[in-house]
Amino acid sequence: QVQLVESGGGLVQAGGSLRLSCATSGSPFVNYHMGWYRQAPGKQRELVAVISSDGVTNYADSVKGRFTISRDKAKNTLDLQMYSLKPEDTAVYYCNARRDLPLTEYWGQGTQVTVSS
Repeated sequence: QVQLVESGGGLVQAGGSLRLSCATSGSPFVNYHMGWYRQAPGKQRELVAVISSDGVTNYADSVKGRFTISRDKAKNTLDLQMYSLKPEDTAVYYCNARRDLPLTEYWGQGTQVTVSS
């Protein structure tokens, strides 16, 4: 079975750091784009950061300069290093893997990140 499992979430004070990890199984995901999304209560799920199959990264404006996305294709893992966390970063963070042709997409169950002021 294909699975994405996030870990590393928790409660942290504003200005602190966290590192999220996404462990995968059931597929090598070599030809997939991978990314992190987040959803706060009552708000739409939004893109945080993505990294393409060839290593090109893109970030939401709200996290540029603070978050870094990386992937290890040999281990089939995806990480998100978060610095200078703000209360508005509080959300459930989801790991995503997507292939365009044929269109295929997988999601993890999410990990809670809470930033206190």
